[in-house]
Amino acid sequence: MVGGGQGAFIGAVHRKAMALDGQYELVAGALSSTREKALASGRELGLRDDRNHGDWQSLLADELKRRPDERIDVVCIVTPNHVHFPVAQAFVDAGFHVVCDKPLVHTGAQAEELVAAVRKQGTVFGVTYNYTGYPMVRQARAMVRAGELGAIRKVVVEYNQGWLATKLEAEGNKQAAWRSDPAQSGGAGAVGDIGSHAENLVATVTGLKLESLCADLAAFVPGRTVDDDASMLLRFEGGARGVLVASQVNTGLENGFRLRVSGTLGSIEWWQEEPNRLTHFPGEGPMRVLTRGAPWLHPAALRAGRIPPGHPEGFIEAFANVYLGVAAAIRAHGAGVAADPLEADYPGVEDGARGVHFIGAVLASSRSNQKWTPLP
Repeated sequence: MVGGGQGAFIGAVHRKAMALDGQYELVAGALSSTREKALASGRELGLRDDRNHGDWQSLLADELKRRPDERIDVVCIVTPNHVHFPVAQAFVDAGFHVVCDKPLVHTGAQAEELVAAVRKQGTVFGVTYNYTGYPMVRQARAMVRAGELGAIRKVVVEYNQGWLATKLEAEGNKQAAWRSDPAQSGGAGAVGDIGSHAENLVATVTGLKLESLCADLAAFVPGRTVDDDASMLLRFEGGARGVLVASQVNTGLENGFRLRVSGTLGSIEWWQEEPNRLTHFPGEGPMRVLTRGAPWLHPAALRAGRIPPGHPEGFIEAFANVYLGVAAAIRAHGAGVAADPLEADYPGVEDGARGVHFIGAVLASSRSNQKWTPLP
């Protein structure tokens, strides 16, 4: 693991998710950009001294000196955004499998360079768009792809939080500080942090390709230099339309992530704060509430559940499903066989690259007076 040491939020989430199914063991790391903190963090997690490093370059150099059967299988990158690209590129070029947090990198050029490197090496590369791991998101994807909603006409996705409604970054909050610093987060704030999840959820469930968008970004908190609120209209290839809202200044809201997809035969709606339910509105017939674990769900949705129906599953389990898919892909790669797509179900480097291009188009649209900004 690179990053995710003392004081980090998401690194601990990754470790819990990896541990859930017994497929991973953390054996080496460079857990902070500060050497002393990195070493202290590794000691806390029980890393051996010879595999506990003060920086990621030392980690990579040490692994390359080891026999192939002693090396790590995969590196997990959970740093602030600006570190993603150099670490991912170096480990991919060295032939290692990689899992990287989102957004993948800062620029479209970096994204395409990374995609090309992964294709050249033929390694596994996962991007932790963790909401794709929820069983009922996978059920929604299966229903849309099977044509149960008919031709898709309208998609509405909202991701509303309130934790940055004040200038939390000025109060010593580490998570707020790097997310509001364009040198670390990139040019986008809320769009990169949670808008990227919204884009990915739409693409994962619907399979629609975004053609163009019209975005309006704002930084409501005085002195903040990146967006904390975003509203946009979306146009998809084939004629479908969409609305995307991503805001971190909705005072009092927690993690209001909601998706509604409407087609010629019906609609579905999923809400992350009640993730074990998917509401289906058929064009003919009564509303249905589908619940996690029910025997009539799609195999991909059933496979993503771990405990009997009625027992709630949530964020960590969804995160773990992404890691479970990556593990299946790595095992198949090692065996020299094609991975079972039902098992190796995870967002890949191309998904991460698409998200970077989306962020770039949003920023360009917000700066422009032109109504529609095409996607590359």
